[in-house]
Amino acid sequence: MGRRGPLGSAVPSTLVSSVRRCSRTACGRPAVATLTYVYADSTAVLGPLATYAEPHCYDLCAEHAERLTAPRGWEVVRLAADAGPVRRTSDDLEALANAVREAARPQERMPRPGDPDPGSAGRRGHLRVLRSPDS
Repeated sequence: MGRRGPLGSAVPSTLVSSVRRCSRTACGRPAVATLTYVYADSTAVLGPLATYAEPHCYDLCAEHAERLTAPRGWEVVRLAADAGPVRRTSDDLEALANAVREAARPQERMPRPGDPDPGSAGRRGHLRVLRSPDS
């Protein structure tokens, strides 16, 4: 494979970590909460750590999350952390299946003024077949 194989050119790095860190400058503690600003409502929302890092959200460690204050005139909403992972039940699956069935069910359409007489036209999918006036 020559001097530089696929693994020979890789440089090990200790700078990349799978643990998300606090967004505050010079703080390297692990993040436990996510801060999001809702500018339209002048609200800062602090909740459990988001599943994915978002560009307009800030991850905070426990200390910075506890000491968080909002700008003057803004409100801070603190969402409680979940007790644990969401557990799916068979009721959830059944509700999802019922919603899919309902969405797939054809909707009955009420005739509107100006619609042709149902006896004079046949319908196939999205096409309408009109009988000729001669027949």
